[in-house]
Amino acid sequence: MINKKNKIFVSFILLCLTIWNGNILAVGNPAVFPIPSYTIKLNGKFIIEDSTVIINPVIRDNETKLISNLLQSEFTDKYAYPLNIIKTNSIPLSRKFILIGSLNNSLVKKYCVENSLTDKINELGNEGYILTVNTNNVIVAAKTNQGALYGFQTLRQLLKKENNRITLPKIKIEDKPQLPFRGIKMFLPGRDNITFFKRFIRDFMAKYKFNKLILELNANMRLESHPELNVGTIEFGYELNASRRGRPSGPHNEYQNSSHQDNAEGKILEKWEVADLINYVRKFNIEVIPEIPSLTHSYYLLFGHKDLAELPDREYPDTYCPLKPEIYNIYFDVLTEYIDVIHPKIIHVGHDEWRMEKDVCQLCKGKDYGKLYADDINRIHDFLKANGIRTAIWGDHLLESVRKKEYRVWKTSSGYEYKIPGALKPEQVRSLIPKDILIFNWFWSKTKDGGYGNDLQVSDFGFEQVYGNLRPDIKKWNERVKIKGVIGGAPSSWAATTEFNIGKDQIYDFLGCANLLWSKHYKTPEDIAFITQALIPEIKEEISGVIPPSKKGFVKPIDISSNYNSTLQEGIDSLNGKELKIGKVNKGNLIFEIPCSEKHASVVYSTKNSVLPKKVSHIKINQDVNSIIFLHASAKEAANKKAYKMIYNFDDTAELLGWYEIVYNDGFIITIPIRYGVNILDWNVYSRIINKKKGKTKYGQNKYAYEATDISVSKSKKPITFFVYEWENKRPGKIIKEINLKAVNYKSKSDNAVILLAVSVVESKKAKKAIGKETE
Repeated sequence: MINKKNKIFVSFILLCLTIWNGNILAVGNPAVFPIPSYTIKLNGKFIIEDSTVIINPVIRDNETKLISNLLQSEFTDKYAYPLNIIKTNSIPLSRKFILIGSLNNSLVKKYCVENSLTDKINELGNEGYILTVNTNNVIVAAKTNQGALYGFQTLRQLLKKENNRITLPKIKIEDKPQLPFRGIKMFLPGRDNITFFKRFIRDFMAKYKFNKLILELNANMRLESHPELNVGTIEFGYELNASRRGRPSGPHNEYQNSSHQDNAEGKILEKWEVADLINYVRKFNIEVIPEIPSLTHSYYLLFGHKDLAELPDREYPDTYCPLKPEIYNIYFDVLTEYIDVIHPKIIHVGHDEWRMEKDVCQLCKGKDYGKLYADDINRIHDFLKANGIRTAIWGDHLLESVRKKEYRVWKTSSGYEYKIPGALKPEQVRSLIPKDILIFNWFWSKTKDGGYGNDLQVSDFGFEQVYGNLRPDIKKWNERVKIKGVIGGAPSSWAATTEFNIGKDQIYDFLGCANLLWSKHYKTPEDIAFITQALIPEIKEEISGVIPPSKKGFVKPIDISSNYNSTLQEGIDSLNGKELKIGKVNKGNLIFEIPCSEKHASVVYSTKNSVLPKKVSHIKINQDVNSIIFLHASAKEAANKKAYKMIYNFDDTAELLGWYEIVYNDGFIITIPIRYGVNILDWNVYSRIINKKKGKTKYGQNKYAYEATDISVSKSKKPITFFVYEWENKRPGKIIKEINLKAVNYKSKSDNAVILLAVSVVESKKAKKAIGKETE
């Protein structure tokens, strides 16, 4: 009989093992993600040799050139290997080669004809591809360059460096997407984050096979026709941040939201900067869908035009009056400037969350608000259609099941009661709203049936729809993708486009949705949690553009046992130290030495209990190092809110548990914050995910740590996971004397602790040479 503890362990193992077409490939890490349609893994490898080349036809198009250059860059940047590109009219028989392209590529076409693959390639469609790895060649063949690019993304995931050799497994993959619309919604990046944004496009969105970018714009591009909107945008962001507000509110504290003052980090990009971004995104076959809100969340339109607002007396009105024609002159001017720069096929015009007080505006009072909404939509839809552009909206006000009939009654914290508009009547939706509008369905989880009935209603109205704000825990996914008119989905980021915000908050949702939208091989939310943490080190390296020193340097464990102060047997940090591994613990180059000792770790406590230590001092280093690597965990789960919860201070949305002080010989001190969900998680995280239904946890998103790598340190059946955080020395050439570990002064009821198990350093080459001389 399996007892409760064994059952948990078995569940843990089953969740960690990723089964791919019958082959166990890795623990928590599929060889390719999203998971391909069909895969046959064979015995043997393709080994890159000095004579291996990328082959292109003599006459090649720009897309073939792009993919070949991307592959060459992958070898150069990631593997420090100079793989050459050659042009040829024939497929070489006497040397190893890699060939990637569409049927427009003469070499690919010849290969497909000779191997009877042309019909199969055409069956896979415009985004499908076939990848074949043999001992002597690698072929990626597709109907279009779009499919060839996806095949390249699969190929780059299969590349591995083993024993100083770059290899690919012998394999055959036939693949195509489940759904045509695979998007991510983001804010326009600020100028300081454009480089990060481009890395994210190339090394995340394209790599995981997204093809749509919904980019919120507002008045964050230089607008020649309405410079007052640019001025208002800057002042708005400053005022809200300086007053520590995430959103404004009405005179009676009426609720307003989605102020999005952190779009482009509150700054203005020049038109040429926006055009450059759009052109870069399109290189990767990603369509840009501008989001330029109208009617609601229209703060940016009403800066300097309060007289056009539905409620002009608000500090910052967010809704314009649809019966004041001047607002359309302004909005259409804004649309025109964006159209001239971006040339989009679709524009998302918002229209969600109509929360302003009903029947206060003298022009709208007593009117049918459903008709007002429909007239506004039609006016904008007709303008866009005349410019050859499709309209998209958030669809919540089309359903009475979401927005109720006619109106809803709200009450403010001050007791003020007021009405806000409800939904259109079903007959109004059928007769007044154009059915070529694309509906973003973010209300898929808003009813007892998980929103499934809402989806059917949108479909019955005759619209195409995509799932907005999509998450991996959406219910009935395999049924929903079969609903008529469902064409895909898009998870959303609702905070400034920075590496910290995207890395900390969004990778789990983005990866999980990538698999939902591309693959027919469904993965549970729990599966996605394991896969995410396994992929995090590579994702962080790619989108940050920073290679950690441990990748190339000599990692040396430091003996910190003299600083141990806890047996880990009882209290806050009771994980039973006797179950910890002793001796060498490693994951790749990340090597630690855990000594045999009566005490098992250095622990600092964030608690009111004055007896428990709040600091561990004088962890000796006494050398110049490239980096310090910490193996640590928290005792308990902690808070990690989404970045949009504190727009004026993103960092502190991740709970601060303590910090390391890096003390140099000259007395200079650098502090390293220890933040939950950034560089540390609780040691019990995987058991917690398994035991919480659908992966839900107390704080909702605590499933991975963006700046950390997980390592199992358990010698028993009990899952015990610690997290590796590598800090790069900011003062190379200076001696680091010691490290101090300190806990925050905790004032809440939730006690916690930081448990430091081991420390290693990456020595400088100078230090390594000195060691070598001493050995001689």
